[in-house]
Amino acid sequence: MSSSAGVWLVLLVAITAANLPFVNERLFVVGPLRAPKAIGWRLVELVVLWGVTLAVGFAVEARIGQIQPQGWEFYAAIGFFFLTLAFPGFVWRYLRRRHRSP
Repeated sequence: MSSSAGVWLVLLVAITAANLPFVNERLFVVGPLRAPKAIGWRLVELVVLWGVTLAVGFAVEARIGQIQPQGWEFYAAIGFFFLTLAFPGFVWRYLRRRHRSP
């Protein structure tokens, strides 16, 4: 796998994982149905999927070459980037205007 394909793979996984908690009502996609799912569960899922995305990124980096050591700044930046990617799902779930039927 080329480095360019690896970057696109990690970005695709990150975009999907960041929005997944907001577009379904199941716990971790396969768990029991919770309608409506509380924001706490969505945040727990977001943190777990952030870890999964990091694991995919580290696996791709290991496949391409040597894994570089990272400091806390890397994890903070990636965490905020992940939250930025989750914004469309958050808007869709909580900020969109719903039509009320009379």
